[in-house]
Amino acid sequence: MVAIPALDPDAVRWSVGPAERAGRPLLVLLHGYGSNEDDLFSLAPHLPADFVVAAVRAPLPPPFPTPGYSWYPIEGLESRRPDDVTAAAERFVQWLDAETDAASVGLLGFSQGASVALQALRLRPDLVSFAVNLSGYVAPGSLPGDARLAELRPPVFWGRGTGDDVIPPALIDHTVQWLPDHVDLSGRVYTGLAHSVSQEELDDVVTFLRKRLEAAAHSPS
Repeated sequence: MVAIPALDPDAVRWSVGPAERAGRPLLVLLHGYGSNEDDLFSLAPHLPADFVVAAVRAPLPPPFPTPGYSWYPIEGLESRRPDDVTAAAERFVQWLDAETDAASVGLLGFSQGASVALQALRLRPDLVSFAVNLSGYVAPGSLPGDARLAELRPPVFWGRGTGDDVIPPALIDHTVQWLPDHVDLSGRVYTGLAHSVSQEELDDVVTFLRKRLEAAAHSPS
């Protein structure tokens, strides 16, 4: 298992300053392999304004000449070690504990970032309220929090395209089987979409996020 460094708190993009964050729900964006915090932060203006949005930078530089950052190593498309996904999620959760005191926490990740988001949900099911999985997967294997996750069944949106050939089919099949047993799953498969996010998918994500805000507003305090 590779050593995953701590996240850099100075490499986080926030939608609002510290004075405007207290008591508001937090939505954390986790980018994909070879990207950075600016990528998904570009979605912030299109997301419900009630959320404080934070886009974090993954801690590893990928091998040259790949640009950007990664959450865990990928040595070929078939090499995605579950222990590395867990280690990356543990580092992310450490950042959450140290840097935030939000009223609630939701996660939105793309590809590798989505896999870390789902793993963080498994590690801390009592901390993370929901997750959005865009073109990602659930890492195989079991974690101590899985039973608690199945009890809580938090909402998870999973979007992926029929033209996505980046995530190995075996991992997609595992995710198809695993998620319905542990979460309140919703989502969509987009015809012709490759390993990317379309406007149609973004519209569905915004609808999902608005429902999370409505549910929180009507839940007992």
